[in-house]
Amino acid sequence: MPSNKHTRLTAAVTGCLALTTGLTACGGSSNAADSKGAEKVVTVYSADGLKGDKGDGWYDKVFAAFTKKTGIEVKYVEGGSGEMVQRAVREKSNTQADVLITLPPFIQQADGKGLLQAYKPQGSDQVKGGDKATDGKWTSVVNNYFGFVHNKKELPEAPKTWEELLDGRFKGKLQYSTPGVAGDGTAVLIKAMHDFGGKEPAMEYLKKLQANNVGPSSSTSKLAPKTDKGELLVANGDVQMNFAQSKSMPNLGIWFPAKDGGKPTSFALPYAAGLVDKAPHTENGKKLLDYLLGEDAQKLVSEVGGGFPARSDVKPTDANAVELTKLMTGVEIFEPDWADIDKNLTAYVDAWKSATGS
Repeated sequence: MPSNKHTRLTAAVTGCLALTTGLTACGGSSNAADSKGAEKVVTVYSADGLKGDKGDGWYDKVFAAFTKKTGIEVKYVEGGSGEMVQRAVREKSNTQADVLITLPPFIQQADGKGLLQAYKPQGSDQVKGGDKATDGKWTSVVNNYFGFVHNKKELPEAPKTWEELLDGRFKGKLQYSTPGVAGDGTAVLIKAMHDFGGKEPAMEYLKKLQANNVGPSSSTSKLAPKTDKGELLVANGDVQMNFAQSKSMPNLGIWFPAKDGGKPTSFALPYAAGLVDKAPHTENGKKLLDYLLGEDAQKLVSEVGGGFPARSDVKPTDANAVELTKLMTGVEIFEPDWADIDKNLTAYVDAWKSATGS
């Protein structure tokens, strides 16, 4: 099944949030010399979207179950995709993270910066080729798609085209997260370049759209609550995160812009996980990756997380899975050239900054 996520470079990173599972510390020696093998902890740096605000997200459920099964405590640090990569880069001489989970193109960026080591988790043979690296440096654990949200109360019918968003009624009521910082913000550029047929026409459009844009946002996840409250009419997001948020935000609707005269489009934006090179707890990181791709965890992706399983052999039939399938019906899925985006991301972001004056 086809598959932000997000990024904050300047905002302070959420501190290590050790999930409260009531577990004791390491059962073996606590001597620092033994930490690589004996310490019962694993640290995850992740894009936001999979942990619930009320402790009811996919990460919450799966991490708690993993800890119960293995005795390994999960320490969790959340931020935007780009932010998490940059933090890991800064820490290369003193690695803190064991597992890194981000959206494309930031997982490829992490690999290019030498942050990841090869490891093919159990179950990764069931992940489709486009959703994992051939050399085992990263593997998708939750599949997802890029999308937009609208306020169903103030804007009962979602806009259909990019061009509609240029209308004056959206002035100060539209916002998208920052490209190059947020995974979903970067996705705005990717989709616009696809829909408008290249960089130049996409930047020409985004320059016009800037008249209605509230301004930069380092976090995509913060835009949905603003949209639900009516502070915004339209914002960017992604299907998994927004679908999960809609359970507690009744005014949130998901939609996919089309170019005038074209079909609504989207593309896979999976949560991709890699084992960090020179991780302080490599073996624990491997165990967690195995668990995230295990059948039990994958079966909860739609039911709890509002996303799509990364494993093609896991086919959920819960109510969320049915609703998600219906939501994606009629949406044309394209495959970005991730190699090109990884290579030219800085140039694309610079072009966006120039066009919008950001």
